[in-house]
Amino acid sequence: MGIERDYTILNSSEVKFEEKKSIFICNISRVKDENDALRFIDNIKSKYKDATHNVYAYTTNNGISMRYSDDGEPQGTAGPPVLEVLKREGLNDVVCVVTRYFGGTLLGAGGLIRAYSKACKMGVDESKKVLREIGIEFTLKCDYERYGKINNYLQNKNVIIKGTEFMENVKMTAICLMEDFDNISSDIIEFMNGDNTININSKELYFVDESGKLI
Repeated sequence: MGIERDYTILNSSEVKFEEKKSIFICNISRVKDENDALRFIDNIKSKYKDATHNVYAYTTNNGISMRYSDDGEPQGTAGPPVLEVLKREGLNDVVCVVTRYFGGTLLGAGGLIRAYSKACKMGVDESKKVLREIGIEFTLKCDYERYGKINNYLQNKNVIIKGTEFMENVKMTAICLMEDFDNISSDIIEFMNGDNTININSKELYFVDESGKLI
């Protein structure tokens, strides 16, 4: 079953903590697909090739492709807890590798589950969970007389202004959510006294924070 909303993480991160002398290191990253996830896993395994365990889990393709590995830990105590955190957070296109350097004290099944879950959750929190929604990049042209009003209008909307060119006229390139585009374009056309100088450049997925603001 695919996930209902397209959540992922904004940044890659590495976090670590100590639990009864064992060191746990979480590396988490956003990936494009399953092959990208596998490359990331191989890179972390190479980086920490002297570790006791390199446990991993990933979910891609809207939650259709999910895999995990306990990497030598007791069955079900490492990989599944990491994957469960990714699923519980509703994440898509994310891979997590939790490296363990054994410190000599056994944690038991419950302790391992808690430690691996904690490591993954710390990584998710550090990387910042975001929503991906369809946005529209558009350009508009206006004269210098109307530029101030239009710029102030866009600054007060959920819009990212990518660039402004000052030539014979002013050319602005901006991004807004697809659901907001019709209202924004209608207002701009009104500012331009009915003259439509707006062109759509592309429709792509963009990151949105928990408040719904474009990042």
